[in-house]
Amino acid sequence: MSEKNIIALLRAQLPAHCVLSEPEELRPYECDGLSAYRQLPMVVVIPETLEQVQQTLRLCAGHKVPVVARGSGTGLSGGALPLESGVLLSLAKFNRILDIDTANRVARVQPGVTNLSISTAAAPHGLYYAPDPSSQIACSIGGNVAENAGGVHCLKYGLTTHNIQALEVLTIDGEHLTIGGPALDSPGYDLLALLTGSEGLLAIIVEVTVKLLPRPEAAQVVLAAFDSVDAAGAAVTATIASGIIPAGLELLDKPAITAVRKFIRTGYPENASAILLCELDGAQEDVSTQIEHVSQVFRDSGATELKVSQNESERQLFWAGRK
Repeated sequence: MSEKNIIALLRAQLPAHCVLSEPEELRPYECDGLSAYRQLPMVVVIPETLEQVQQTLRLCAGHKVPVVARGSGTGLSGGALPLESGVLLSLAKFNRILDIDTANRVARVQPGVTNLSISTAAAPHGLYYAPDPSSQIACSIGGNVAENAGGVHCLKYGLTTHNIQALEVLTIDGEHLTIGGPALDSPGYDLLALLTGSEGLLAIIVEVTVKLLPRPEAAQVVLAAFDSVDAAGAAVTATIASGIIPAGLELLDKPAITAVRKFIRTGYPENASAILLCELDGAQEDVSTQIEHVSQVFRDSGATELKVSQNESERQLFWAGRK
């Protein structure tokens, strides 16, 4: 079937504003964050209801038209790169937080909800969502599941696959399935892990149940400067070998430090060849003890300068260079 006929069928089934086909309308969807690769899709569909997603998928399946799902388009792997002869299916309008269950520490959200807004909504209950990719303010939870996103805190708290409990998905022919459930583990094959990181190739995500964690009493960052990347790398090894698993641990080399300094004032040491950002969280007494321990490990590994965040704004500032 011709391109014009497919677009006409979509327009016949969906509201006019849900179907984009003019070149200037398609241009914003030609790539994700990996902008080295670009391709205009045949048509963009932006459904507003589950039924509209099902109608689109059934039409495409019936006429053998490929479908590429898209979240916020912040990914760096080309996962949302369109196909010239295919439909680009944007879940941007599925952007509601459906429920926050404080008793079971989970939240049910639609795939277009941004990562940061989950923690913002859970904050009044003393909870938060742990995975925090660098694009946290903009990336969608559906995209996080599709790419198995992590972030600076994945060392201690895991990737997306470790922090979701259930998915509501649609197959290519529009069948509605529930993967996972209210229990921490489900019988049978681990299809939840299979879908996480599959880049939309197995199903279209229409709802996500994420796990929430209690916000720690304290969180502080130790910033350490080193004369070489090798010394900083050795400090990472020594830290883990000492028995401490930081909430976050990141290394920036000199080119990264220089680039960051031109963009934002983070307070990073000017003459460092490498820096480590090590976050420790938990009870205040435990954090204070761990800061002393890690600081000594860093000194023994050749750290030339140490800083410890003294408040939340300074902690966020230290991480701003990484984000």
